[in-house]
Amino acid sequence: MRTRNKLWTLLSAAIATCAACAVLLPGSTTRLASVAHPAYTLGPSAIVSSRAASNAYLLFTCQVGLDPGVNCYDPYQIRHAYGTDRLIAAGWNGAGKTIVIVDAFQNPNIGLELSTFDGWYGLPDPPQFTQIAPQGLTPFDFKNADMVGWAVEISLDVEWAHAIAPSANIVLVLAKSDQDADIYAATKYAVDHHLGDVISQSFGEDEACLDPTLLPLQHRMFAEATQKHMTLFASAGDSGSAQPNCDQSAFVKAVSTPAVDPLVTAVGGTNLNAADYTTSNPGAYESESVWNEPDFGAGGGGFSLLFSEPSYQEGTINGGKQRGLPDVSYNAAVLHGVLTFVDLDPALPAGFYLIGGTSAGSPQWAAITAIADQKKGADLGFINEALYHIGHAPPNAAASFHDVTVGNNAFAGIPGFDAAPGWDAATGFGSPNAPALVDLLIQLVSPGDGEAAIAQSAGKTNNHGHGHARPH
Repeated sequence: MRTRNKLWTLLSAAIATCAACAVLLPGSTTRLASVAHPAYTLGPSAIVSSRAASNAYLLFTCQVGLDPGVNCYDPYQIRHAYGTDRLIAAGWNGAGKTIVIVDAFQNPNIGLELSTFDGWYGLPDPPQFTQIAPQGLTPFDFKNADMVGWAVEISLDVEWAHAIAPSANIVLVLAKSDQDADIYAATKYAVDHHLGDVISQSFGEDEACLDPTLLPLQHRMFAEATQKHMTLFASAGDSGSAQPNCDQSAFVKAVSTPAVDPLVTAVGGTNLNAADYTTSNPGAYESESVWNEPDFGAGGGGFSLLFSEPSYQEGTINGGKQRGLPDVSYNAAVLHGVLTFVDLDPALPAGFYLIGGTSAGSPQWAAITAIADQKKGADLGFINEALYHIGHAPPNAAASFHDVTVGNNAFAGIPGFDAAPGWDAATGFGSPNAPALVDLLIQLVSPGDGEAAIAQSAGKTNNHGHGHARPH
């Protein structure tokens, strides 16, 4: 079973956290262990204020410095922190492009949630939002914690892909369960039918636990997507340098699949510090460190036991022989999380939730890539070769990435990796400075990069695992 890459906390009621998923953190002033505390509401504890754009809306107390140790971000803050606002202001908003989001089960209220989220923040609804369940739609059980967790994952993925690329189409492809074979079948349907330009996968498991019969099939599917110039993203996991073992009884040092596949761009996690609404420049980028919150999770990263070092990573890791993760990162902190509207009553009361985890990064990187595709006028497809060219050229790297050099992704007693200048196994090259990065990707991505990566990775896997995927 694959786990969602998100951590969750409710902003309006008490809920339990999910140790293996993205975190929805209640906006209380104390950290969550296993049970959330009563938190923000949309009433007295919110504050009326105007954002920098045109309309006014309520701000939560975590946006105005009233919750010590907790800071939360709306779409305008995140856009500003990573520079996407400048692209959108220039008309580069993902128009004409389609983001495919792969998830499991369903969220019966995702249409309502997306509409409410858009109405709250004054966002246009996506030009087209489509849900496809190739194996049939699994009936939703509000008492099933696994289904509820995946439903929250869907809320995060859809709302935040849309927040960053507001004019892109979104296709949500739903597997009938979170078993490996079902996730694979749903993703393959999206690839076979070329449903979009970019694919986001916010789930994973220890690479050794993937059903061994599926590993070569999954890689072949990713090769087909690459040949169709579809860009693939996956979150790197929420357990730092560790992953739960195959029977979920303990943590082991491991990396996550599908992020580990060399044809996929793996997205790790950071803790973003950006200005709140008490300043004149809300969302202004201040600093980042490795995401590592012991009560919630840490950014996934490390080295594969199954995939050898791809050619684009040669020279990145001194003496490296194996595929290293992540390639890039994005804000994943729970106590510095993103605001997401969820309505799964009676399982989860309707309200805004503070969400973190590497699940937040994969759909937002997919959205930035959709914007790049729009600006280029053609799909970039495989981007890892170009990302590493950019990362190894100091002027380009400094312009395109926020290099994270502080922190470590040790988790659950498993030693981690230190952040350092340049690429590292905690945050990759870091988080995006979107305007410069988009222009350099357009300039440096070559149509032959994907074919070369496919050829170089052929036959270089060895898998003896067995297990199921979990949402991160």
